[in-house]
Amino acid sequence: MLLNIENLSVSFRNDDGEENAAAKNVSLTLDRGEVLGIAGESGSGKSSVAMSVARLLPSPPAFYPGGRILLDGEDVLAMPLQRLREVRGKKIGVVFQDPMGSLSPLHRIGDQLVETVLLHEKVSKKVAHDMAIEWLGKVGIPDPASRALAYPHELSGGMQQRVMIAMGLMLGPDLVIADEPTTALDVTIQAQVLKLMKELHRANSAVLLITHDLGVLSQMVTKLAVMKDGCVIETSDDPAAFFEAPKHPYSQGLIREAKRMEIEQ
Repeated sequence: MLLNIENLSVSFRNDDGEENAAAKNVSLTLDRGEVLGIAGESGSGKSSVAMSVARLLPSPPAFYPGGRILLDGEDVLAMPLQRLREVRGKKIGVVFQDPMGSLSPLHRIGDQLVETVLLHEKVSKKVAHDMAIEWLGKVGIPDPASRALAYPHELSGGMQQRVMIAMGLMLGPDLVIADEPTTALDVTIQAQVLKLMKELHRANSAVLLITHDLGVLSQMVTKLAVMKDGCVIETSDDPAAFFEAPKHPYSQGLIREAKRMEIEQ
């Protein structure tokens, strides 16, 4: 099993010392070739779980009262910082929700991709540059050599998200975490980005997809989990059956709301 989340609890401690639980006793598994979608409304704990897999939550205030996150049998939560840096990018790639919040506004797109390569691969700067241009082309950015010279603000939201996909996938990670990767995009660009992620997802890698959009899940996942109030309330290894007849009342409500919004659109 590539990823095994065992009884994970995630909490945040505020300035007054009070503890607020974001996730409680979450257990999920994900193997190579699978796409696991975690659905739930804002505040359900899905992003806290996903970001914990790469240990990207700021600590403090985040801490882990219990549980383990095993990546190829290695506990991410117990990794020393140097090992964690090696794992991020190389074994775990992340496609963030907000490209402008994740890309540096002061550096050109190409330079940021090159830096990602050089941090994890022992290659020359020229090889890293060639990889950056190749991946900008792979994610559908026209004239990638010229676009590599652009700053993030000079690209559209859809193009920025494509850069984030390139950055998350270019090192061939075993696990890709995509946290609401299409939230800020219009419907047309959203469909293009999802299609792109499906095409670039390798058979021997896995994707952990976080979204509140059940339409996105229905297009992408091979298995899914629904979260509410920090807990996993329903899982399914048969997404088609889930969307046809969800078992939990909360899941049923999500399906009804998704269908209502689809009709209104």
